[in-house]
Amino acid sequence: MAMALWALGTTAAAATPAVSQEISPDGPSSYYVYVAAESEDRVDLIRFDGTGASVLDSVFVGRFPTEIDGPHGLAVDPSGERWYVTLAHGNPFGTVVAYSTETNRPLGSAELGLFPATMQVTPAGLLFAANFNLHGDHEPSSVSVVDVGAMIEVAQISTCTMPHGSRLTADGARHYSVCMMDEMLVEVDAHRLEVTQRFLLFPGSEQAWPHDWLPTRPVGAAACSPTWAHPAVDGRHVYVACNRNAEVLEIDVGSWRVTRRFETGEGPYNLDVTPDGAYLVVTYKGGQATGVWDLADGTEVARVPNTRTLPHGIAISPDSRYAFVSVEGVGGEPGTVDVIDLRAGVRAASVDVGKQAGGIAFWKAEPR
Repeated sequence: MAMALWALGTTAAAATPAVSQEISPDGPSSYYVYVAAESEDRVDLIRFDGTGASVLDSVFVGRFPTEIDGPHGLAVDPSGERWYVTLAHGNPFGTVVAYSTETNRPLGSAELGLFPATMQVTPAGLLFAANFNLHGDHEPSSVSVVDVGAMIEVAQISTCTMPHGSRLTADGARHYSVCMMDEMLVEVDAHRLEVTQRFLLFPGSEQAWPHDWLPTRPVGAAACSPTWAHPAVDGRHVYVACNRNAEVLEIDVGSWRVTRRFETGEGPYNLDVTPDGAYLVVTYKGGQATGVWDLADGTEVARVPNTRTLPHGIAISPDSRYAFVSVEGVGGEPGTVDVIDLRAGVRAASVDVGKQAGGIAFWKAEPR
């Protein structure tokens, strides 16, 4: 574990202070999101004013000017006062760094596991980060737990191989992630900091599995290749993206069975659910599009083309109106943030950001 106070500056005007997430019903609002550019060691602050999107600030988050540290995951704490970024390419381990949303300057850091990726912060101030671990042989990895007040890693919970899609229930009581190489969904008790359930995701053979037992992958078994897990608003279900099988599973976490299957576009990658519980938004990494699913009847109501290839992450506004999608691009292309109007099912705006845009997190919404 490590603590540090870094003195890295920003390259543009500082962000405005955090405000309430409530939005005026009398007029349009401004929306703010952070997005990480993995190939440029940069995090951009984006503002969308209802008609257009622009970059307000660009923050250099690398530690070494001659090396790429690979910012991958982003999260904003529930208070809106801090944002966090995971730096994946550590030596030997990765790092999470806390920044002030008021100044976009660093406040402290903590060392995590190998290649930390997605993360989220509980209302109680615990940050859960999946240590994806792309290095060396495939072996079980972990989810790091960080006390964000002290910026100290307090636990590493062993889960399974290549954990990703680190998401919490709305009350912060349960944490879910998936493991690509073990075809598994893992539930963690966020209070006791221990695994409470595993669920196998082999297509056609999905089943609950003992929480303290890692299975052996059957030779020739069909693959889901899960890349993301996201709880429903009420916490009764978890949605899992099966990247290879081109479907999203709805899993009842009371009975531990698959209740619905959504046949998606090619390569479903990341998921998010609107705060009102009405829609599931899915990036199709292999299909250059983002799907919007009506959760009441299980139908895809819109498939919105993205501006470039490799759509990645999703952040949804608290009024359930807009989805902000990071798009990686390829080669020398910049990354992009596409803003999708969920009511109209169309792309409302786009703005270029740093290369290989990936992690994205919603900060705040405010009246004009």
